[in-house]
Amino acid sequence: MKLTVEDLPDIATGAALLGTGGGGDPYIGRLLAMHAIEAFGMPEVIDAAALPDDANVFTIAMLGVPTVLGEKAACGDDVDLAVRSLEQYLGRRADALVGIEIGGINSLLPVMAAARLGLPLVDADGMGRAFPEIQMVTYNVYGVPATPLVVTDDHLTSLVVDTRDAAAAEGLVRVASVQMGCSVILSSYPMTGEQVKRTGVHGTLTLALEIGRAIRHGRETGDPVTALVDYLRTTPYYNQCEVLFDGKVVDLSRETRGGFNMGFCHLEALDGSRRRLEVTFQNEHLVAREGGRVRCIVPDLIALVDRETAAPVPAEALRYGQRLKVIGISAAPIMRTPESLAVFGPQAFGLDDPFVPIEQLGD
Repeated sequence: MKLTVEDLPDIATGAALLGTGGGGDPYIGRLLAMHAIEAFGMPEVIDAAALPDDANVFTIAMLGVPTVLGEKAACGDDVDLAVRSLEQYLGRRADALVGIEIGGINSLLPVMAAARLGLPLVDADGMGRAFPEIQMVTYNVYGVPATPLVVTDDHLTSLVVDTRDAAAAEGLVRVASVQMGCSVILSSYPMTGEQVKRTGVHGTLTLALEIGRAIRHGRETGDPVTALVDYLRTTPYYNQCEVLFDGKVVDLSRETRGGFNMGFCHLEALDGSRRRLEVTFQNEHLVAREGGRVRCIVPDLIALVDRETAAPVPAEALRYGQRLKVIGISAAPIMRTPESLAVFGPQAFGLDDPFVPIEQLGD
């Protein structure tokens, strides 16, 4: 994949859609990536298949409350410190970086990190979307330890965490992140090239780019939502998708609790039918219900987009009166296995509803 600066806005748009309401503002990630590229040059983007099996690969990500992520961003030195501190702790250098999630700001933070550190970036991630917790990645599901990991903040405080499992790491890092200002840099899941190939969701940086291009081309031709859905149906992961609802926001509840942006959004149909859809979120959208019936549920993706421009609208940007279309999208097959559902299926978020793939829910 040959990445250019001109591709960054399209990646940011595609990543905002794959963020499913969370993941932080990819516009901030775009600015961080552009600044790093201007200073250090464009990093090499490689397929997972190109990695030697014994390559040392680290993840890099921001973690915290989405509203705070957009305010604090990253200074760059904190990114360098996270990777270099993990290298020092492990006693080996990173050969490449890979994303932990492709949704939101964490789609482009790895571009920034790879440029600054002079490392290749793998075209893959650990979920093909965004999720709020460290253990909610395919790396963890298929046996890659999350720790040791390093957390850093904008004051260049660093913390090494080494725990028995990824869920325990999530608990410790979440508490630390609140003390460190609700926005931290995280380098975790040190793994081999073989593990990236076996456990990652491949090609997602390319998919984010192509999603952004589809939306942009749709705006030029006059129907961006249709262009978006048409493109998604050609992809290997997101091909089961549909517009679930067309309405305006009539009720909204949102609060920061336990380090998460939590709440719900109610939309009322624009066709006068009085139909209503409720979307519940914890950073990311978790479930869409119409009349009590599930229309789409995690780990499948729920995206809210402007009905005229298809611009993805994150949960923290939802406002009363917005006119939106709600799109349900299938997750990557590796995200729908029994092993994956045990880690980030509906019950992991306290939902009683079982997971049913969107293509089986019907109209």
